[in-house]
Amino acid sequence: MSSVEIRRRENSADGHFPSDLHPVLARIYAARGLESGQELEYTLDRLLPFELLGGMDKATALLAKALAKDWRILVIADFDADGATGCAVMLRGLRLLGAEHADYLMPNRFKTGYGLTPEVVALARDQDPQLIITVDNGITSNAGVEVAHEAGIQVLVTDHHLPGDVLPDADAMVNPNLPGDPFPSKHLAGVGVAFYLLMALRARLREQGHFADGNKEPNLAQLLDLVALGTVADVVPLDYNNRLLVSQGLRRIRADHCQPGIRALLKLSGRQQSQVVASDLGFAIGPRLNAAGRLEDMALGVECLLADNDAAALKAAQSLDRLNRERRQIERDMQESALEQLQSVDLDVGTLPAGLCIFDQSWHQGVVGILASRLKDRYHRPVVAFATSGADELRGSARSVKGFHIRDALSNINARHPEMLGRFGGHAMAAGLSLKQSELKAFQAAFEAEVERSLGPDPAAAVIWSDGELGAGDIDLAFAEQLRAGGPWGQGFAEPVFDGVFETVSQRIVGEAYLKLKLRQPGSSREIDAICFQAGVEAPQTTDNRLHLAYRLDVNSFRGIRSPQLLIEHMAKA
Repeated sequence: MSSVEIRRRENSADGHFPSDLHPVLARIYAARGLESGQELEYTLDRLLPFELLGGMDKATALLAKALAKDWRILVIADFDADGATGCAVMLRGLRLLGAEHADYLMPNRFKTGYGLTPEVVALARDQDPQLIITVDNGITSNAGVEVAHEAGIQVLVTDHHLPGDVLPDADAMVNPNLPGDPFPSKHLAGVGVAFYLLMALRARLREQGHFADGNKEPNLAQLLDLVALGTVADVVPLDYNNRLLVSQGLRRIRADHCQPGIRALLKLSGRQQSQVVASDLGFAIGPRLNAAGRLEDMALGVECLLADNDAAALKAAQSLDRLNRERRQIERDMQESALEQLQSVDLDVGTLPAGLCIFDQSWHQGVVGILASRLKDRYHRPVVAFATSGADELRGSARSVKGFHIRDALSNINARHPEMLGRFGGHAMAAGLSLKQSELKAFQAAFEAEVERSLGPDPAAAVIWSDGELGAGDIDLAFAEQLRAGGPWGQGFAEPVFDGVFETVSQRIVGEAYLKLKLRQPGSSREIDAICFQAGVEAPQTTDNRLHLAYRLDVNSFRGIRSPQLLIEHMAKA
């Protein structure tokens, strides 16, 4: 295991927040850079205007023409939760705005690969589209756009990933991360970009008098539950604009103004819809949705989100739930295999290479991204995990740590070894790539060298940032409920973590080898429930039963009874 260091955030109280706000929450917000209570006001009038997003005029002109001429429109999205929700948002939105012939095609991870490839365009031609709209992909699909144009198909690219050196020759493009784009938030997910485009299109149609002819102007806020799900599931930074989108979506879900598919997925995951928070979207619904793209076909996930009645949604959600259980078992087996590989290197952090590059013939290419993420968290190193994808081709998923831009690293490797990599793309913390199996050892050496150039031979210890210690009076249900409601928490707006010393009263293993404890603070007789969801973790042996914990304070709901519970992030001898 990599070493872990707990550091406390600066105890700032400079923010100007409402006087009735819990002082610990005020301290937490200030530590995350908030300066006033206005930054906690998540009303739609505060949403960044769509006019600031580049490419809108050209994109909405193309879409307005497509609607006026009743073109056949085909949406092609990524095969992850962001792509699936973005696809559902785009289709539902276009249909609300009057599109009569809008459909979708999901690339298949195992057959066509990611993005608008020439192979995907060949499949798309079977539906004879006049316009292809990409969602959450396309910004590096130069060859696919060219093939589409050769077939007489226009292409509108909507994406949020970083572009390559040469942009595709699309008929229109919307991406906040294009060079020089003025949009202040560069962290929109693919589903967020799709939602913004629909808002801009509605405004153009309004100016053209479209809704004065008896056509009802739709309330696009009805799509925000999907926007919230895709934004959280894609783990994009929750800046103010994204928090606003997520907060509005969560409100709609809690009030039961959501798509039947989201309602069904929450039910199957055992989450209480009226109490749902961002972490429920990220850890309960997102994995079930992603399981379809990882193991079979993300079209199942899209159908779940497009279902207009509870029966159809529940049937699709049950299939997604089954696939997710299969995915979890595959992941467990792959983790065991990967740890056996690393045993041969030596699990001591001092002897592991700065970057981990691993492969096994038996691994499932749909799950290597999760494996890379798990190993990155475990060893605090950039990780690339590969699986076979043909006779001599490997497909890899890369996950990174703070300070190492994984997509730029692949670009640097490609510049030094231009014949090594096939396709690659991604962003700072995650990327995908392909290469010939015969190039694996050379890539491993190049990757380790690139990590060492950037981070040095000995990557820093993993750091858990703590918001300080909680007093006995704060570890109660009332404050736990305030913390849950105080978000939306997520990437870039971290859920509060606290640390402190506790005495162990009892411990036992529950569920899938999870550790459940009863604790108390020194000098107190009140017992506190705690659980560690890292499978197989054991509490350190101490002579005085005292542990130093980093933990989150959450609410445990069991048989209708809600109680405070500590979710343990890390534990060590006091």
